This record gives sequence, structure tokens and C-alpha cells, in this order.
Amino acid sequence: MRRYWIKGSQIEGSEGTIDGEEFHHIVDVCRQSKGSRFEVLTEGQTAHFVQLIEVGKKSARFEILESREIQELPRPRFHLCLSVPRFPVFESLLEKMVELGVFDVHLFFSEFSFVRTKDKISKDKFDRWARIIKSSTQQSGRGSLMTVHEPVDLENLFKKINQNSNSLCLFAYEGDPTGLIKSSNLLSILENIQWDQLEDLYIVIGSEGGFSTQEVNFISEMGHQPVNLGPQILRVETACVALVSILKYETQRR
Repeated sequence: MRRYWIKGSQIEGSEGTIDGEEFHHIVDVCRQSKGSRFEVLTEGQTAHFVQLIEVGKKSARFEILESREIQELPRPRFHLCLSVPRFPVFESLLEKMVELGVFDVHLFFSEFSFVRTKDKISKDKFDRWARIIKSSTQQSGRGSLMTVHEPVDLENLFKKINQNSNSLCLFAYEGDPTGLIKSSNLLSILENIQWDQLEDLYIVIGSEGGFSTQEVNFISEMGHQPVNLGPQILRVETACVALVSILKYETQRR
């Protein structure tokens, strides 16, 4: 079934209006016409099964045939903290993170970030990312839009992470070849997590260049143990998908 994301304000009682960008996508691009039936999603974890009853040149009206509640994302909430990677990599990742149930994405600048200042990321980029998230949400049937937060430096990122006593931070790091900084195997860490008390799970992953020794020391001093995913060095997109998938499996099997 086709699903489309609209604003809750577009619904009035048992009917609603589609206009603007949504009208162009639903009517002009997807060729929905009078009598067509599909689902519309709105904030608030609600989906409505609707039928178009009127289609004009710039707007359309629909009636709600049936409504259903969409289950909220389960706890713990997954927060992906990602050092700004190359933009094509990030755009591909956004789709996967929406589908895997990541609550939000916290971008941060690090020594090896693709860009290191906010002025290098235009508003057009954030608008494009919002469209990617919206499209993926419609495809997956998820009930809430994933948020991408504006990037901050590493210190400010960890001020956010350390606020909640019911949170856990997993810092993905392959280890130091000198042996001075060791990382623990992820599976050994998972065995000791008190899942029933966990509200928020922060997953920190570097960009293509990884982390510097100084950054690893800083994160460790903040109380977060580095964890690895095995002997191979993973690309950013592989590490994100692998780690989130493993953690999602662990939360759902308990």
C-alpha cells in the first residue's frame, strides 16, 4: 500500500486537504486520482486509510475510511552520533537508519570529519536530508520522522550524552595498533547491559578517517569504553548498519 506523510493540520474531522509539495508528489508524480485509496501518516503515531473524493489543479480532498495507531519506537531509543562523513555516504545511511528504527542522528565535528565547520553544510543539505527521511518513513510505514541535529563539536556532543543516568554510550573504535588504547569486543559488552533499565542508547561512530588518539583519550576519560566489531576495519556505512542491527536484535530478543 502506498503511504504519504502529511501535516496533522491538513486533517479536519473525517476529511482532509492535500496541497503544496504533497499534492505535487501524490497527484502529479504518483498519479493518484479521484477514488484512489492510500494511507497518510502524521505525527502522533497515527495512520489514516483514505480515499480521494475531489482533485483540483492545486489541491485535493480526501475522506478518512479507517484509522490505526502505529506502535512507537521501542526503548531504548537509538541515537546515532556520527562524525560528519561524505555527503553521499550520509544520504545513503539516512534511509537505512530510518528503516532500522534509529530515533535521531547527532552529527559532530572531529579531527577527520569530512567538513569541520557549520558553514560548510548549507540549509539546502538539511532540506534534502529531510526529504530523504520523509520518503524512507513513507516506505517503511514508521510513525515518526527521524531528526538530524545540527553538528556540534565533540565536547558538546558528550555533554548531551552524559545527561541521562539511564543511558549507555557505545563508542565504536577498532583499537590502537600500538596497543596503548584497547577496545573491548562488542559481544562481551552486550552480556553485561541491564536492558530493562536502559532508556537511551548512544552509538558513536567516526567518519572515514576514524578518530585521533587525542579524541579517543577524551571519550575514554568521559567514561565510555571503546568497543570493536571484530578484526576487520569497517567503512562508516557498514559500521552503522552492522552495529544498529546487532543492537536492535539484542533489544528485541529480550
